[in-house]
Amino acid sequence: MKRKFWNWVRDADGNRTLLLNGTIAQETWYGDEVTPGLFREELAGGAGDITVWINSPGGDVFAAAQIYNMLMEYAGNVTVRIDGIAASAASVIAMAGTTVEISPVGMMMIHNPSTVAVGDAKEMQAAIEMLSETKESILNAYELKTGLDRAVLSDYMDSECWMNAKKAVELGFADKILFEDDAKEMEQAAGGAEAMLFSRRAVTASLVDRLKMKKAAANVADKKDNRVSADALQKRLSLILH
Repeated sequence: MKRKFWNWVRDADGNRTLLLNGTIAQETWYGDEVTPGLFREELAGGAGDITVWINSPGGDVFAAAQIYNMLMEYAGNVTVRIDGIAASAASVIAMAGTTVEISPVGMMMIHNPSTVAVGDAKEMQAAIEMLSETKESILNAYELKTGLDRAVLSDYMDSECWMNAKKAVELGFADKILFEDDAKEMEQAAGGAEAMLFSRRAVTASLVDRLKMKKAAANVADKKDNRVSADALQKRLSLILH
């Protein structure tokens, strides 16, 4: 059997923990109709509350959607804990948590779905429409969890935004920071930690603006360097007149 990207662990107190590590659907779910059923069987193989630890850069959005739905339908409480990163499709799974907790050194990232398409104009248009609808489905999960305006969330996805723990809580993608009491003490000792939202689009735009400014400054400098002094002009005029 192929390696799974998930693993169930029975805790000492009898509760269950689900570990989601690595790329989602890296070796499974692709053309494997048994895998979603296997995950559902393992999920339903016990009762009570569960804890889901996530450390994943993302992967197949449709596999993530199935996991999200299964966790949303689960009868017990689902506590999601992000100990490393919940990016891309993994951030969608995180939204299924009854409570979402993130490590003070954890990160979340959301962006637009992407694909690879080959074919004529009709096939390219079909791919565009598929990506558009896929984005709308992802927005449903983000909107349900955060309560943020759909247009705002869409803009965050367009920009490929990275959030630290504090920003994830501030925006509603997470409910609390793990080890929060310890984190507050560390924050106070450091003079206060800031919420951070990194936008790839904003950084790119800023870089382009800086390059434009440098180019404009260089052009001005070149013009200044090419100027002829008044004395030189007078000497040239004198030569012409004589």
